[in-house]
Amino acid sequence: MSTTTLKQGAPGTAAAATLTTAAGRMRAMARAELTLLGRNKASLVMILVMPVVLTLSSLSVAKGMDLEKYGLSLGTMLIPTALTYVMIGSIYTTLVGTYVTRREELVLKRLRTGEQGDIEILAGTSVAALVAGLVQSVLLLAAGVLLLDAETPSNVLFVVAGIVLGIGLAVLLAIATTAFTKSAEGAQLTIAPVMFLSMFGSGLFFPLEALPDTAARICELLPFSPVVELMRGGWSGGLTWAGALGDVVVVAAWTVLSVYTAKKRFHWEPRR
Repeated sequence: MSTTTLKQGAPGTAAAATLTTAAGRMRAMARAELTLLGRNKASLVMILVMPVVLTLSSLSVAKGMDLEKYGLSLGTMLIPTALTYVMIGSIYTTLVGTYVTRREELVLKRLRTGEQGDIEILAGTSVAALVAGLVQSVLLLAAGVLLLDAETPSNVLFVVAGIVLGIGLAVLLAIATTAFTKSAEGAQLTIAPVMFLSMFGSGLFFPLEALPDTAARICELLPFSPVVELMRGGWSGGLTWAGALGDVVVVAAWTVLSVYTAKKRFHWEPRR
């Protein structure tokens, strides 16, 4: 439910009642973030180019694999991979840099002195990256279906669940990572573990089934591994309801850990 605040007019004038709502404040923050993103050409290029380049790299690897051995086709292998690259490259990494920059510029601190609540501030700051990520996801999804001749997903619910849970997890992980990031330059280091572990351990370059059993079981616990499995298993039909429930539990665990970390360690002012 939206909240309202009544501000009094200046002394000596008629009272000026200004009604603001959470939705209105969110729209204002979204416009500001989208404007800033449009002006930051370097960030915009990274958001648009990184997932495409990484997907093409995965394509060259996948073409040399016997995907049928794992019940996959080129389409069911690469489309979930491309969507996960968007979550990591366009949403997670971008938001870490955005949150840190806004914190260092005292933007977050100033916003907290106004009407916005903490969740509203963090959500509004994430809108630009989310919009860019969603648009890119739609384009990559359409390109994958057309170019890779992918079949209709066997279980659309699993695919949608993977996309929704993955986007939400990317935002929460970004907030949690920001808690450990002292500067915008330091973000290059703090995002590295999630990026590289996900790229090489979450089935983006090769299916987890290709790994030894022990390594596969460990990699299944990485943040984006269950997201990939939900999308890929839902598309190929190789995922059972029991398996999907296990994936959701892993995502939920990372979500709870991210929220706990953000509540305990997130800084609203520059770190010294």
